[in-house]
Amino acid sequence: MGGISGIQKALMVVMVIVAGLLISDAARAERIKDLTSISGVRNNQLVGYGLVVGLDGSGDQTTQTPFTVQSISNMLANMGITVPTGTTMQLKNVAAVLVTASLPPFAQPGQQIDITVSSIGNAKSLRGGTLIMTPLKGADGSIYAMAQGNVTVVGAGASAGGSSVTVNHLAAGRIANGATVERGVPTLVGQGDFVHFELNTGDFGTAQRVVEAINRVAPGTASALDARMIRVRAPAAADDRVAFIGRLENLEVRPMQMAAKVIINSRTGSVVMNQSVQLDACAVAHGNLSVSVNAQNAVSQPNAFGGGQTAPVTNAQVDIKQETNALQNVRTSANLADIVKALNALGANPQDLIAILQAMKASGALRAELEVI
Repeated sequence: MGGISGIQKALMVVMVIVAGLLISDAARAERIKDLTSISGVRNNQLVGYGLVVGLDGSGDQTTQTPFTVQSISNMLANMGITVPTGTTMQLKNVAAVLVTASLPPFAQPGQQIDITVSSIGNAKSLRGGTLIMTPLKGADGSIYAMAQGNVTVVGAGASAGGSSVTVNHLAAGRIANGATVERGVPTLVGQGDFVHFELNTGDFGTAQRVVEAINRVAPGTASALDARMIRVRAPAAADDRVAFIGRLENLEVRPMQMAAKVIINSRTGSVVMNQSVQLDACAVAHGNLSVSVNAQNAVSQPNAFGGGQTAPVTNAQVDIKQETNALQNVRTSANLADIVKALNALGANPQDLIAILQAMKASGALRAELEVI
């Protein structure tokens, strides 16, 4: 009566394991909002050309950037000020810039958005400058926003006596809420009776799970068109459609495990692999061949009574060294932690690891897609 039988202990262990699996599955579940986007709901890029004034002598050198002088002349002409013909303006406090912004979906006139200001001339710094009124245009050439404000540059620089010190980047800055939307872009949430959800990463299994999750809440409304697109029948009324989409976006779905992939950046030597990567048993030997040439310059000085001439002499020494690395046994690894341990045991640096992974892929020992960027 007072003790626990072996069967009860076994049942308790099984319950703990099942609970752990359920917690693991719940932890991996993601909202449909994080897995998909709604077709047609997108940002629109804006760009404009403007001038930043009020710089502390760090603006464009106008002799090398004539478009800055031309822009100032045009601006002054619009303000009723005529610059005499032949006048050479030496401006130090003005910089020509490009202004970029992203117009969010459903943006309406009067809404404020952040902008980025970047120098296109040879200005040394935009710190302390003010962007004067700049129209921002879309790809169709229409004006969608107007930008103006004080430029914030996160950095500093100083120079004296031919020496200079720079912290961070000074030729670009941001203006928080620096542009006011003047024209919105019509965004239709769905076409006709349907709304289309697009998976961020196409996968047939994940698409099917999203369809099942939606149909549990709204039976018969969702169907998968392909590995990325999911069509959902939505209410016709705008208010009902918004509420319906909001409810669907917060449904949780456990996505399928991604395909095994190893990403290699050949320029930086970075290697990234996901948890689906597997290794088969193989043997690896990797050695480096290094050639070094040392040259020492000397002078051949003849005997004072020998009648010879002084001549320079170069003594060169060439050494060739090849590291002799024995075969290293790499065991079969089915999880990411074991793979990392196996590759670290080879003692290879990131650049060598790239060559090793490519050879493993060619031999069939690396069970993953190898992508070089």
